[in-house]
Amino acid sequence: MALFQSGSAGGSPHPRKVPKFPQPLSRENLAWVFEGCADYMEREVRVCGEQNQRVTVCYLLGMTRNERLNDYVLRPLAQDDGLSGAQGDELLRRLEYGALYNMAAARRTELDQVVDDLIMGSCAIFLEGVEDVLTLPVVTEEKRSVGEPENEPALKGVRESFVESIRTNTSMIRRHLKAPDLKIQEEIVGRQSRTQVDVLYLDGIADPELVARVRKRLEEIDIDGVEAAGNLEEYLTDHLNTPFPTMPYTQRPDRFCQALLEGRVCILADGLPMGWMLPGTIDQFFKTGQDRAFHWMTASALNAIRWFCVLVTLLLPGLYIAVVTFHPEAIPLKLALSIVAAKQEVPFSTIFEVLIMLVAFEVLQEAGLRLPSPIGATVSILGGLVVGNAAVEAHIVSPAVLIAVAIAGVAGYTMPSQDFAGALRLWRFLLAILSSAAGLFGLTAGCAALIYHLAKLETFGVPYLAPFTTGAGHVKGHPNVVRPPLPWMKWRDGANHTENRRNQR
Repeated sequence: MALFQSGSAGGSPHPRKVPKFPQPLSRENLAWVFEGCADYMEREVRVCGEQNQRVTVCYLLGMTRNERLNDYVLRPLAQDDGLSGAQGDELLRRLEYGALYNMAAARRTELDQVVDDLIMGSCAIFLEGVEDVLTLPVVTEEKRSVGEPENEPALKGVRESFVESIRTNTSMIRRHLKAPDLKIQEEIVGRQSRTQVDVLYLDGIADPELVARVRKRLEEIDIDGVEAAGNLEEYLTDHLNTPFPTMPYTQRPDRFCQALLEGRVCILADGLPMGWMLPGTIDQFFKTGQDRAFHWMTASALNAIRWFCVLVTLLLPGLYIAVVTFHPEAIPLKLALSIVAAKQEVPFSTIFEVLIMLVAFEVLQEAGLRLPSPIGATVSILGGLVVGNAAVEAHIVSPAVLIAVAIAGVAGYTMPSQDFAGALRLWRFLLAILSSAAGLFGLTAGCAALIYHLAKLETFGVPYLAPFTTGAGHVKGHPNVVRPPLPWMKWRDGANHTENRRNQR
């Protein structure tokens, strides 16, 4: 039976639970739960040194901070004269209401509550003859320090990124958005990992129905643990039969806050240094954190270049195959003569040349990603140069094929989202195969199938192609694809069903 059923509203650190341990609450039963755990510790303390006043402090080594446990719990127990002479419930009441120097204290009556508190970094105090147990959070703060985002470099903007600690991430969001309308609701996901997953939104701006749908899907997730991003994405997404991502994510708190201001519902998970922004539309995967930092003309031009590069990386290999193999009359005469001259000593067909170079490109890229950074960069550069030059000199491929594949590969790197770039690479192979079978007709049919596939996708009721659908990509005449001057952007994203459309006067 799962220990947690769902989280409580308002970000409470203790979600609603389904009892897992039916045994009565006692120190012996708690020790039985953690039997075989080398990090489970018990410390018996005599209150004010008196023989007849003894308490037992239980905690998990490594989950608690030793200095806090010593100074805020053990020292008052041993030295506070105000505790002298108190017994049973009276002693527990004094400890709960101020004798111990701690920001929070909770009286527990169930064993599973105490187990949960210890795993979260609390210590438990057992008193002889008292059924209830007092738990106090003394959690350690060991974590990776806040640094610069690696996947989204900050050329002109905030130089901080999310870390694995969810409370550090929510504090960064609070520092950027100081509005009390920012709501943080918590769910517990994973029967074994018991991962904290926070749902963030701006009350009065975000769609309440969207918030309810996101929380419901989180509650319905029944898995052992959340140790990777896919453990959330594949359970929250509407479509699993597509390679295109539908949940944009970011490492940057400023972009995360901008999504909240647009009326989106965002998700943070403990242990994952990223945040998701819902609903996700195709234009979200083309945006960067610098779009609002640069001049609107520069930002619009760069965005147009990204969209152009999508066409290049998708169509160029297939277009080369179709034109050279099926429609040579469409090639200018001098270019056609050059391609024929370079291909005379190549024993393979154009289709095989393009496909083998696309596969080689993917192999080199995968090798560069799996190796350490200095070695990976060297392998990618030297491997590309050596393999490419050797293939041309050995007359395995023609120079025109190498150039076409290289341009298509580099164009794919302009995508801010590597998940979206990976989906484009898959469709690039498919379009190349269709072009080898039916020329330009096959390429056109593949493009039509791609558009049809994207048009069917939805994310939480919002069309995936919302920037291009009728009325969804424009609000008061301002398009989403081209970034207008910020003083003109007086309305929130038209694809989101927000309660308050206007964001400035």
